[in-house]
Amino acid sequence: MKRLFPPAPKGKIWQGDFTINKLYGNTGGLKAEQLRRMEQFYRRRIPAEQVLTHELARQMTELSHETNRQLGLLATRRGEIAYVMVGTNKGVFIPDLSAYRTSSRRFRGLRLLHTHFDANGLTDDDLTDLALLRLDMVCAVAVGQDGLPGLAHLAHLIPENTENRFWDILPPARPSELHLDFVAFMKDLEGQFSRQDKSRKIDAIDRALLIRAETDPSRENSWHELRELAETSGVNVFDAMSQSRPQIDPRYVVGKGKLEEIVIRALQIDANLLIFDHELAPAQIRSIAEFTELRVIDRTQVILDIFARRARTRESKIQVELAQLKYRLPRLIHRDTSLSRLAGGIGGTGPGETKLEIDRRRVRERIHRLEGELKDIEKGRGQRRTRRDKAGLPVISIVGYTNAGKSTLLNALTQSRVFVENRLFATLDPKSARLRFPRDTEAVITDTVGFIRDLPKELFAAFRSTLEELHEADVLVHVIDVSNTDFETHIQAVETVLGEIGVLQKPIVRLFNKKDLFPDKDVLENLCRRFEATAVSALETQSLTHLLNRLEDYLGDAGISSPHTASPPPY
Repeated sequence: MKRLFPPAPKGKIWQGDFTINKLYGNTGGLKAEQLRRMEQFYRRRIPAEQVLTHELARQMTELSHETNRQLGLLATRRGEIAYVMVGTNKGVFIPDLSAYRTSSRRFRGLRLLHTHFDANGLTDDDLTDLALLRLDMVCAVAVGQDGLPGLAHLAHLIPENTENRFWDILPPARPSELHLDFVAFMKDLEGQFSRQDKSRKIDAIDRALLIRAETDPSRENSWHELRELAETSGVNVFDAMSQSRPQIDPRYVVGKGKLEEIVIRALQIDANLLIFDHELAPAQIRSIAEFTELRVIDRTQVILDIFARRARTRESKIQVELAQLKYRLPRLIHRDTSLSRLAGGIGGTGPGETKLEIDRRRVRERIHRLEGELKDIEKGRGQRRTRRDKAGLPVISIVGYTNAGKSTLLNALTQSRVFVENRLFATLDPKSARLRFPRDTEAVITDTVGFIRDLPKELFAAFRSTLEELHEADVLVHVIDVSNTDFETHIQAVETVLGEIGVLQKPIVRLFNKKDLFPDKDVLENLCRRFEATAVSALETQSLTHLLNRLEDYLGDAGISSPHTASPPPY
């Protein structure tokens, strides 16, 4: 009589009073007796304190010698054989190990034991599998000419180190001479990883590794901005990796080999998030996530998250939600095939909308509703603009790269109390105040949202109505953080956005802010002449006199002249 057994681990099929054990890999052409001997490995058990016994190693090498194929075993910490794999004379293919997830944050709880015909020891594939599959250890036993076991080569992962090594290769030894206490060894190794984790805020939800593919060899990789974006979004950045390549890989952004290195590094430092300094296509996000088994986000998602955190007013919240929905719409995907339509052909008319189609429809409806609300807000803004025009006050708009000091400047010029913080995108909502010049004339001065290079198109579209307020400005004050080594790129990024809005032809006063942080005053003076800029420190009110005089000149009775044709003010 057959008895029913509970579901078995992957690789075993329960039938009656015995188990039929599955062999993985290249079993074609093997004799029935050889297959039976291979299946018998499932009945073997390795003592918990040993990596491999001499008897087990001999049985493996004898079978490999007979079949001219590598033989592999995956053993649990308790010494049970979970998988038996048959390869070629070049290597062994490891099956899906998703059934063996352990509670450990580092290791899967399986060790790979396999034979090989190369006396040189472990291969690159062995070491890559060790890291990517989070194996406890890999052990390769050489097959002698007589079928007897030769030297055993072992390797294991190691914690982060100054030499940037991912694994340690132990001295080779014969299986009978392996005196390593495996249980104690793994306990100590996991303890080393755990102790290192405590110094890394390992309890943080998001532990990121920054990734960039650089296609321009003349440009130095600068992680400062992406790191600052990630930290502003509440992410702990553990490390950054880059690759120089002629063009972006269409599937993985970086090459597949580099992506393997990235995964190994992420496992070593226990990062659970990859942040790419690029805007990723939906297919790229899926491919990278499936390959790495890590969360993957791009630069655009980080910026959208910061905007969502910073939004305070109803208008900014609507704008941010609109940008997020437009970004997510093409990236919506469901893997649950039970919700899909019936197949095409006869009977192809399915049960209606799929879950994915319903989600997409709801997102489109929400986008349409938010766009309507923004139009209502724009009407109110237009009415306020009409009242301001009747008052006859000229308008000055402050523009610039994010965190350049625009809000600090507004506070210094008008004695306002606009929120200021040394963080990216501290200001999302336009702020206006009256500015009184030394000669008793007045103007309205407005602070705007900060710009950034490669501004996400979804954000640009959502905030376009706000940015188009710049059309009403009589003068633009372009605030530049001159203490930032990449300030020229920032100037170009801001002027690109101004050109897209259509206000680049307006009078623009370039203002080099944070001059107190610039190390060389002579160099700063030369930069002021080169860029026709005025150097100030928004924290030092007395340094703003030249700026006020310059602005008042532009707003004089004679009209507004271009700052690019006027002589630069004194330093």
